[in-house]
This record gives sequence, structure tokens and C-alpha cells, in this order.
Amino acid sequence: MTRRAVIIGAGPAGLTAGLELLRRSDVKPIILEASEEIGGISRTIKYKGNRMDIGGHRFFSKSDRVMQWWVDLMPPEVEGSESGTSAAALPEISYQGKKRVVVVPAHLKEEPVLRGAGPILHHVDDEDAEDETADAEEAVVAAVVTHEPVDSDLVMLIRPRKSRIYYLRRFFDYPITLTATTLKNLGLVRTFRVGISYMKSQVSQIAPEKSLEDFLINRFGRQLYLTFFKSYTEKVWGTPCDEISAEWGAQRIKGLSLTTAVKHFLKKAFRGKTKAEDLAQKGTDTSLIERFMYPKFGPGQLWEHVADLIREGGGEIHMGWKVDRIITKRGDPNTRAARQIVAIEAANIAGERRRFEGDYFFSTMPMKELISAMDPGEVEVPENVREVSAGLQYRDFITVGLLVDRLKVKEPDGGLLKDTWIYVQEPDVVLGRLQIFNNWSPYLVADPTKVWIGLEYFCYDTDELWRMPDEELKKFAIAEVAKIGILNAEDVSDGHVVRVPKTYPAYFGTYDRFDELREFTDGFENLLLVGRNGMHKYNNQDHSMLTAMTAVDGIVAGHVDKAALWGINTEQEYHEEK
Repeated sequence: MTRRAVIIGAGPAGLTAGLELLRRSDVKPIILEASEEIGGISRTIKYKGNRMDIGGHRFFSKSDRVMQWWVDLMPPEVEGSESGTSAAALPEISYQGKKRVVVVPAHLKEEPVLRGAGPILHHVDDEDAEDETADAEEAVVAAVVTHEPVDSDLVMLIRPRKSRIYYLRRFFDYPITLTATTLKNLGLVRTFRVGISYMKSQVSQIAPEKSLEDFLINRFGRQLYLTFFKSYTEKVWGTPCDEISAEWGAQRIKGLSLTTAVKHFLKKAFRGKTKAEDLAQKGTDTSLIERFMYPKFGPGQLWEHVADLIREGGGEIHMGWKVDRIITKRGDPNTRAARQIVAIEAANIAGERRRFEGDYFFSTMPMKELISAMDPGEVEVPENVREVSAGLQYRDFITVGLLVDRLKVKEPDGGLLKDTWIYVQEPDVVLGRLQIFNNWSPYLVADPTKVWIGLEYFCYDTDELWRMPDEELKKFAIAEVAKIGILNAEDVSDGHVVRVPKTYPAYFGTYDRFDELREFTDGFENLLLVGRNGMHKYNNQDHSMLTAMTAVDGIVAGHVDKAALWGINTEQEYHEEK
């Protein structure tokens, strides 16, 4: 390998860039990770045999490229099959859309029948061949399983997706649907107000949409916004909705509205699905997904596997090295040469320092830290750029894992709740979300007779909650879930606290001047900003991966289109739940 790429950060974006470079170029990746853990916020925390997923990561993407990348690394596990993937038993991921199938068995007993843009993805029995082929005509390949798992543990599970809202000490479907249960939980008066408010919002839209509050009211009506969006969103961000940019909504929940949620419910309730429709999922909002892939031992398992492949392929990963100095070189106006990054310097916990030179520099570190680390050498950072950078804000994140004998709230049959996530809308607690790790993967729980839950708190690193000692924080969290009737405090046998700084780049502070910062960083020809914090953009895991893939595309082609990088996760195709 004749060229070198120095990659700051061993999260999804940095690791994706590293593996893509090894697979597709002569560029050697050298990855520097400040912590001692692989995966960034997609890592898996291990505690006494139990595992915690920080923030929850559903492995679903509307990008076929990302889906294929995942499936190639970790093929889906076949339920009831000890010999690995087989054509007849391969599970599919099912959604309600009609256009896409995500997982494709590559070794069907019969050759796939080509129709339209892709093959039919499931085996067709002779007796219903005519009906099935007609229904499946619009199916398009999103990912192809090309091999059996190399290890029985290195697999994706196919997991059911269920999320609900906990409000008024009751459970509501998410997204909200007009069911008898919803109407009963809301009450007649509140339901009437929601309906009238929604109709009013549709005939009188707020224009222009200046804030997240405007964005949500236009799509759900003021009453529903006040009931289900305002308090939770302000819990998450610690800022009033009318002070948050509408761009946050445009990136996270575009495409989803009360109308789409109702249509989805009616379609599901009153029309039976064919097998082909059960497979198709590409056209459905992410928040309406019903099944998703998930690494057997949590998301960190996949990224640790990627790290192993990078090392085996000749790349380097240096753990515990924090980048604190970036050395720049000015451009030459006579030759039209652009500004460059020459090298970076990093320090470890022992105080040792190292210099890393390279041809390309990928950064996933927070933009605020990137700018402050730039050496005032050949390229002086303009005062306005430093001002914008210093004013960027981030929301920090705490997960409190609790090992519990049982929950007070149960499914109607008396069993464990089937939710992966529960959004806690109750205004009398600070708790934002609750995960049930058993439902992400049973392999995240050491003792299957126990319930392993994660309580999620959103805060700033200057808040009292963040500074609270672990034992005190565990007691605080237990008291909160006991207060709202989720469990009895005496049923908690153990707990573990994980703090994650700068989890969510915020769309307030100086963000309205972000273009000034972007223009400056884009001026460095060999500096490639990728990932969530690297771009100060609320990307999902797959979006972060796509930024890395697109950057490598540019290196391979000889020119990186930075506008294309910034365009990822702005198109209508990408959206997430609130």
C-alpha cells in the first residue's frame, strides 16, 4: 500500500472507511481511537455477562449498499437450522411496503426468476406459483446472502420490532393509530381536541416553518404535538421546541405524519397481506418497520469484527490515542493547489505523543474539537469559524442498566413486555426512554430468567444528573421507574451506569451559521468529514456509513465530491422516528 489515510475515530464511519479503503484501493488505513472501545456509540457495553446497546441500533437501512455490507459480514441466522443458511429456511425481514425485499437467499433450490428490477426472493411452491409470481413482480433486491456464516455466533438475528409510548400510566402504540385502545386511553374530550386540531392544521399551515414546533404542528396538529411530542422532545434536547431548527424534523421524521400513520393502520387492519407484500419493506417509514436485523451479541459485535478484518488486511488501529493537534499547509494560488492537512498528533493516557502523517485525513471527532485542535501554523483559522465552532452544542446521554427479577407491567398473557423501546412521555420523571435488552437479543442477557433493561437519560455534561455518582444515579433511576409503575424497587438486583458525551449534535446554538464552518473545512482538499459528530449532523448508523463509503468512492475515482457527502441524510428517502 503506497498511500496512507489517517482516520480519527473507530466508530461506524471510521471503521467503514477503513475496510472500504482496504477492499478497494492501495490506501492503508491508520485508525486512532481516543477510547479503549471499538464502535463509538454503536459499541456494546459488557457487564457481568450482560450486554448493553447504547441507544438501540436496528440494523435496517433504505440503502441497499449498506444492507448488502451488513449481510456480507454477518449473514442472517436461520431459525431451527444448525447447519447455517439454507434456501428453504432463510428468514426474511418483513415490512408493509410493496417495493423492496431486504434479505435474499443466494442459493435457492431453483434459479431466481428475473422480473422487473430484481429477482423474486422466496421459493414458490407449485400449487400457488401463479398467485405468488404475480404478487412478487415488483420486488427488488436490496441485499443478497452470498455465503453461510463463518461462525455460528457471527450472525444477524431477525427481530420483531415493537415500540410504544408510555403516557398517563398507559401504553399507546407508536406511531399513534386510531384504535379503540388509543381512544380509550386518551379519553373522549382529548380525542376530540386532537381531531379538530389536526384538521385545523391541514387547512392553515404555518409558513415558513422556522422551528421544530412549526414542523410538528403542521404534520400532527397542535393538540397532538402538545400531547405526544413537546414534552418528550424537550426532555431529549433540553431546549424548547420553538428554539430548535425545523431542520431537525426534516432529517429525523420527514415523511411521517398522522395521515401516513392512519393509512398504514387501515391497510394493515382491513387487508390481508400476500407473502410478497410481507417481504416488501423499502417504501415504509422507518418508524413503521416491523422486523429488523440485529447482531447476535449486539451492534458492537459487528464493529469488532470489522476491526479484526482491518487489522488482518494490513490496516492499523491504535486504541487510547486522542488527537489534539492538526498540522495544516496553506494552498498555492499560483498552482491552484488547495489547503492540505499535513499530519496530526495524538497523546495517550501515559502522556506519550505520536505524529501521524498521511495522504488523506478522515475525521469523525466532534467539529468543535477538530477546529480547536488546528495548529495556528500555515493556515490561520478565521475568527468567525472559531466562533461558530465554539458555539456548537451537543446533548449528552446516560444509560442506567438494571437487572430485574420481573416487571410490574406485562403483556395481556402475563408475559414479558415485547417492546424493544418504550418512549416515556410522563412529565413527572426525567427518564426519556426505556429499552428491554431481552427483546433486542436474548443473548444480551446472561440469566434468561432475569429482565435486563436500560433507562435512558438525556442531559448536558454540566447538569447535576451527569455529575451524580453512579450509586446515587442508580437509586435515582430505580425510584423513577418505580414511581411510574414499571417495576418494584425491591425487584432490582444489580445496575450499571454508562455515560456517553456528545451523543447528539444539536441544531441550535450557532448551528444557523454552520455554513461558515463547513466552507472552511471543505477548503482542505484531503480532509474528509464523515459520521455523526464529524459532520455535526444527526445521522443514523447507516447514514454515517454512507458518508464514509462516498468519501472512499471519491478517493478511488480521484476526486471527492464533498457536496455529495453533505447531501447524505437530507433526501426524502431517509427518515427516522421521533
